[in-house]
Amino acid sequence: MRHTLFAVLALAAPAAFGADLPPDDSVHPVEVVRTGDYSEGVVVDHDGNLYFSHEKIITKVTPDGKAATWTTTGAPNGHKILADGTHLVCDASRHAVLHLDAAGLMLKPAATECDGKPLRGPNDLTLDPAGGFYFTDPGESDEHKRIGTVHYVDPKGVTHLVAGGLAFPNGIVLRPGGKELLVGESKENHILAYPVMAQGKVGKPRVFVKLPEKGEGQIDNQPDGITLDADGNLYVAHYGMRQVQVISPEGKVIRRYAAGNLTTSNVAFAGPKMDELYVTGGTPGALYRLDLGVKGHVILPARASSKGE
Repeated sequence: MRHTLFAVLALAAPAAFGADLPPDDSVHPVEVVRTGDYSEGVVVDHDGNLYFSHEKIITKVTPDGKAATWTTTGAPNGHKILADGTHLVCDASRHAVLHLDAAGLMLKPAATECDGKPLRGPNDLTLDPAGGFYFTDPGESDEHKRIGTVHYVDPKGVTHLVAGGLAFPNGIVLRPGGKELLVGESKENHILAYPVMAQGKVGKPRVFVKLPEKGEGQIDNQPDGITLDADGNLYVAHYGMRQVQVISPEGKVIRRYAAGNLTTSNVAFAGPKMDELYVTGGTPGALYRLDLGVKGHVILPARASSKGE
């Protein structure tokens, strides 16, 4: 009886990994907006508007598909929206995490230095439900110069060093519950998992997944932006491979979806049901949509109530 039960469980287990995800070859990228230049930092706001960066511009795309310039910074990249409708944008050219109002006007930057040292080039960020946020700063780092860092900005606006010694830390996301921080280390082609010991403090990382290497028709293999779905699967924009790869909570590559752009750069769930994955990148340089029918993990905090409500 024990052996029979074990056999049944062994057969059932693999099917649980991404069982609701469509097969690789059934998902085809749909072009939403063509810019012709390298794009990054896609995010959705409380009203369903999408924002994505390219060159110096952040473009806003309304739910009915109308695209227009929202604002111009310098080199906008990772992007998140807060409960009050203001925006946080990583900008390497300004060596800062910018803070913008709902109309795209500059407010006081959210982070410019850490322990008295200026930031090199913030790249991507993720929100902490406790009121702060984590961001990566890969500026000037690579596999030979491991000076990439991860930082935490606490609710009081103070920037703390979380981790260092990294070869281009890139995409970053906090798992629901806040107990694990996932960080893509681009020049090592893997995703690191840091245990979160306390708010803004992490332990020693482990390699969560070593990602596939480039093959025919692909030019590189560097993990860029990352996000999660509601089941805990991780979605990795794999730069140079024209793919979004899906990693199970156990660290297994379970899907490899065509991404549209060869230099795939960032991913975010949006849409009326939060089951559409939006993808940025270059070659050709466009915002694409993957219709997955799988709900994403919501990073956008609930809209703050207006005064008097």
